[in-house]
Amino acid sequence: MKKDLARIVCKFGGSSVASIEKIRNVALRVKSLQEQGDDVAVVVSAMGDTTDELLELAAAIGNNLNPREMDALLATGEQQSAALLALTLDKMGCKAISLTGWQAGVKSDSNYSKARINGIDAERVEKELDAGKIVIIAGFQGLSSEGDVTTLGRGGSDTSAVALVASLGAKRCMIFTDVEGVYTADPRIVKEACKLPAISYEEMLEMASLGAVVMQPRAVEFAMLYKVEVEVRSSFNLESGTIITEVADMEQQRIVTGIAHDIKCAKIGIFDLPDKPGVASLIFNDLARAGVNVDMVIQSATREEHNDIAFTVCSDDLPLALPVVEKLVKEIGASGMAYGDKVAKVSIVGAGMQSNPGVAAAMFAALADENINIEMISTSEIKVSCIIEESKIEAAVKALHKQFELEQING
Repeated sequence: MKKDLARIVCKFGGSSVASIEKIRNVALRVKSLQEQGDDVAVVVSAMGDTTDELLELAAAIGNNLNPREMDALLATGEQQSAALLALTLDKMGCKAISLTGWQAGVKSDSNYSKARINGIDAERVEKELDAGKIVIIAGFQGLSSEGDVTTLGRGGSDTSAVALVASLGAKRCMIFTDVEGVYTADPRIVKEACKLPAISYEEMLEMASLGAVVMQPRAVEFAMLYKVEVEVRSSFNLESGTIITEVADMEQQRIVTGIAHDIKCAKIGIFDLPDKPGVASLIFNDLARAGVNVDMVIQSATREEHNDIAFTVCSDDLPLALPVVEKLVKEIGASGMAYGDKVAKVSIVGAGMQSNPGVAAAMFAALADENINIEMISTSEIKVSCIIEESKIEAAVKALHKQFELEQING
């Protein structure tokens, strides 16, 4: 690494590179960063709705398509963006090179469509940066140990960028997107939502896991593990964004930092399970083997040596989960099951909650005042989540934002 230059990694999302004109704007911003004296590596997503369009093309072939070939198809979207940005920079007189994820040394496991990064051999990226080039890397993809192309799941370009920062020893990661930072709630729902100047890794991980789509949870995990400071900021203006950092680096603790919500929820209940060791393990092991991630779990009190279990999954995983549960109901001897996908999750998140009693009670009171029934509850040290009727989600978010006075968070 050249001693006189710092290195930064930028990531531009699909909305930032959705057209040639927007790619030109990205190129101008990247060129400006290099002119300030930094070595610059850029991770890009696919243009606009390209990934959805590729999925639609594949859907015309049929259902249950080969996952390896699907990943090979979907990875082409990011390669297109990377090449177009490199071509644009070249026309502007900048030395630039585009690399696929595997050319950039991104190594992954073989879990197609949801692969995890195992490491990055950044030798090629280092070489190109040392040659004075802006390096454009296709995000969202890696190469398995079998030599197959894999994709990292929706939002995987965030993870690509943060992992690259850690591998290069870069000074920071800048996530450019279509919002100006991380807000106290979705500004499309709450017009009074405030942009947070800073948020801790722990809070951001909870927010991302609970439905805030600003960053992929796995990317936040990487940032927290390798102490990578991340700034989320807008592609379309020069305003400062939100810094994701250590709690100790933040100026003040807030009791509640933000409200997250997720409408992609489904609830499954299994009735009259035998109350004996190993039953819950059998259920959730079988779901895990089917690739279903279970979120909230509630077990009822035992009655006549039987109980009920209810849990939530992502609504996209419901078609995978139902056959597993139906089979288990028969094997275990349960009386039946039920499911519904007209539910949503609303959550409050804040590092200050662990030292301030009464926060959950205030949340429940605010929902009760709006006549919103709580179907399930889950808690951790810095979050409380409730499953509610999907049609009430906007009212719930607005009520909780008001209850905790988050419109005054920067006041």
